[in-house]
Amino acid sequence: MRKTRQKYYDFFSKWYDGFIALHATDKQGVLREILAEHTDAGPGDIVLDICTGTGAALPPLTRRVEGKGLAIGLDFSSGMLRAAGRKTTRFPQVCLVQADCERLPFRSGVFAAVTCSHAFYELKGDTQTRTLAEIRRCLDRKSGSAGM
Repeated sequence: MRKTRQKYYDFFSKWYDGFIALHATDKQGVLREILAEHTDAGPGDIVLDICTGTGAALPPLTRRVEGKGLAIGLDFSSGMLRAAGRKTTRFPQVCLVQADCERLPFRSGVFAAVTCSHAFYELKGDTQTRTLAEIRRCLDRKSGSAGM
C-alpha cells in the first residue's frame, strides 16, 4: 500500500500545485505565513515541515529562521521533493529529506518547531499516533512547538 501511495504522489507531483491552486481559498499563502509565525521559531532555529509536498510551507519557515537557521522539508515522495527543490532553490537554508514521518531520521530534541501545513489527514490510524510520537521526540522541549 505504501509503495502505491508513494508512486501516486510521485506522479501527481507534476500537477499538484496547479490542482491546489484551483481549489485553494488562500491564494496568497497567508495561512502558511500564519503557521510559520505561530511556531515562534526564530533566527538560528531548526524547523521541520513533515509531509512537505512541493515545499509551499518552507519559504515562510525559512524567513523565520533567517540565514543561520535551517528549514527541513520531509516527504516520502521523491517527485514531491523534486518539485520542492525547484520551488526553494533560492533558499540555501532549506534541506529536503526523503523519509516516512512515522520514523523521523533525526536525533531527539533537535527541532524548535515541527509543522504540517495540510497533509496530516492523509496519515491513517496508527501512522498518525506514531508520527505524533516522533514529533514529540524530535522537538526541543525548551522551545518546541508543533503546528498543524
